[in-house]
Amino acid sequence: MEEKIEALKQQAREAVASAAKNLSELDDVRVKFLGKKGEFTAILRGLGAVAKEERPKIGAIVNAAKAEVEALIQQKNEELKARAMADRLESEKIDVTLPGRRATAGHLHPLTQTLDRIKDIFFRMGFSVEEGPEIEKDYYNFEALNLPKDHPARDMQDSFYITEDILMRSQTSPVQARTMEKNPPNAPIRMIAPGRVYRRDEYDATHSPMFTQVEGLVIDEGISFADLKGTLELFLQQMFGEEVGVRFRPSFFPFTEPSAEVDISCVMCHGKGCRVCKGTGWLEILGSGMVHPNVLRMSGYDPKKVSGFAFGMGVERIAMLSYGIDDLRLFYDNDMRFLRQF
Repeated sequence: MEEKIEALKQQAREAVASAAKNLSELDDVRVKFLGKKGEFTAILRGLGAVAKEERPKIGAIVNAAKAEVEALIQQKNEELKARAMADRLESEKIDVTLPGRRATAGHLHPLTQTLDRIKDIFFRMGFSVEEGPEIEKDYYNFEALNLPKDHPARDMQDSFYITEDILMRSQTSPVQARTMEKNPPNAPIRMIAPGRVYRRDEYDATHSPMFTQVEGLVIDEGISFADLKGTLELFLQQMFGEEVGVRFRPSFFPFTEPSAEVDISCVMCHGKGCRVCKGTGWLEILGSGMVHPNVLRMSGYDPKKVSGFAFGMGVERIAMLSYGIDDLRLFYDNDMRFLRQF
């Protein structure tokens, strides 16, 4: 029996020394020799077959062998942990003398760049920027702009209603009404109102249920259509170049009278006629007109003392023409291949 225990102890030594290359293998060795069903445990359980007078001696030899193997395993365990830590430190080490990695710098979205250009042009003409809520009351979005609840022109701005009287604004014109309302009666105004607006449009190459709009308003004594014309011509020439042609076409908007659509000569073909302008040489760019007397009255202004003009444009359309982009959806797809170009 003593020879068997010594041979088993030698096997354990060899297994710990050579077979155990990592902590998992070492644990397998421990289970094989010291586990509940291990070799040494089996000998202890078999002591019943040993002569009574020999049992204490054999038990002591087995326990001493177990203690020796346990010590070997513990020592090997510390060695493997130390080696694993050394390997990790080697693989994860860094050279602190190397220069740091520069943070990736982003840039402004093309719509933001276009909006900043629009703001800058109007800033230089003395306009201020006014803002208002995107969740708006029906009164400010429609009624204060001469669009009562039964007005058919509301269908052109089919909107996202939250309740019967609350909706996602379909234009930034409510900011004009709010600005007039909070100002002293007949106080001069020269402002633009940029921001997101929402309409139940299809999501295709030229439409989106959410887009960015800039509307402008000027009110003072003696404001005429000539002031509107001069302001918009200067803006469009600053935006698209002094050589761009500008024309005004009669139109209809409930909140302005008279009203006009504003076109520019095609930026692609320079007025010669192409696919983009459908051969006409002109591109519709914005709507405008003189502020309707009803709109002035509802906001506390006297149309007999003051007059004004208003205009509105979509920033996406301006950006598409400025950069030669033919699909509006590219602005919202978050495709870095597209955005990196700007």
